[in-house]
Amino acid sequence: MRSAVLSILATILALAATPASAQLLGGGVPGLGGAPLRDTVGQLDAPAPSTLREALDPAEGLLSAARGLPVEAISDLRRRTVDRLLRRHADVVDADEAGQPVVRGEVLALAPAPAALAAAEAAGFQVARRSDLTGLGLEAVVLKPPRGMSARDAVRRLRGMDPGGTYDFNHLFQTSGAVGKAAAAPNGAAPRARGARLGLVDGSAAARHPALRGARITQRAFGPGGARVTDHATAVASLMVGTAGRFHGAAPGGDLLVADVYGPTPVGGSAEAIARGLSWLAQNQAAVVNISLVGPANRLLEAAVSSMLARGGIVVAAVGNDGPAAPPLYPAAYPGVVAVTGVDARRNALLEAGRGDQVDLAAPGADMAAAGAAGGYLAVRGTSFAAPLVAGAIARQAAVLGPRQALDAVRRSAVDLGRPGRDPVYGRGLVVFEMRVEPAQVGARALALRGP
Repeated sequence: MRSAVLSILATILALAATPASAQLLGGGVPGLGGAPLRDTVGQLDAPAPSTLREALDPAEGLLSAARGLPVEAISDLRRRTVDRLLRRHADVVDADEAGQPVVRGEVLALAPAPAALAAAEAAGFQVARRSDLTGLGLEAVVLKPPRGMSARDAVRRLRGMDPGGTYDFNHLFQTSGAVGKAAAAPNGAAPRARGARLGLVDGSAAARHPALRGARITQRAFGPGGARVTDHATAVASLMVGTAGRFHGAAPGGDLLVADVYGPTPVGGSAEAIARGLSWLAQNQAAVVNISLVGPANRLLEAAVSSMLARGGIVVAAVGNDGPAAPPLYPAAYPGVVAVTGVDARRNALLEAGRGDQVDLAAPGADMAAAGAAGGYLAVRGTSFAAPLVAGAIARQAAVLGPRQALDAVRRSAVDLGRPGRDPVYGRGLVVFEMRVEPAQVGARALALRGP
């Protein structure tokens, strides 16, 4: 039975596959510059062509098209999807010891001592660039290993040479949700959430979408390939600050700073790009930051998140969709992060949602609508879309109470689900369930896979 299921999955994936140039994990090779886009409302209105990453998130598997499949099959498909990325883009993508994708030929060094840096250079490593993380009070150096040395060997070598230093891979992080087909946007707008200032780490949002026109959106790209508008980022942004007719986010009309860590290249969503995006958000005083990306533990990302929290910011992150038996994903699993899981219209936890002690809150993550990059509305599913509702709810109250007090207030509003008290499925309980907008209310079509 299992082999038959996997055979069906492989066939569906092959039919949905994009050309070799398409992205599976998004884009945005970390680079020297974080060139700002026009810092005004309404930029980046022209969506790029759809890709397999937007239609079939690796963490989602094919659940959107075959909800009855066992979680084991979904996890196996995720592995196959990552394997395909490694094969197609072997020139720029490598793997760590666990098979997680990383940027080839790069090692991240966190605040290396001058002597350690000199020793690394003497061993054949080169300084590729220094990342500006001023907003977080951090320093990161990207090292290029000697010719022919794999990322695994490079990290192992540097850790051995400098046991007291902090070295890691430049891991690639993935979005954690699936989107459906677009329908037309309704007219009208809800009242603006004055004073709500949020940050978003994702791709770029289609700021001229009717649901986002009432918000004040500033976007900046953190990859040499520049910015790229995606359905995922647009949907997440709309759930944070969107408002139009019957559609609304949790903080409608709020101020939103978007750090595009993907861009148009095959190796987007790197740990370095995320750290640089967080630094920019900290510099611009985003009180509440949503990160609907998932990946392995990474030392630079951990330091960046810890610094953001130490400065009084609130970081909200999706727990991911690798299934209940999967290990914790990051940054949601870092201490102090508000880790959010998703529920469906019946308040049942999503089959694919991660579980564990890291789960803090549950919010709507399925059977609901969000804005699409092309201007209409999408049916969405995944923990990616639960987290922004929580972030928006916190930010809206933070304008009056302050970030920490607002988080406490949202937590107190949680409706206990599952076993009594905090549990690994729903965390403290369900919040902002009333924020879910039924797809039928805005004409969004049923969730479906989409090709390029």
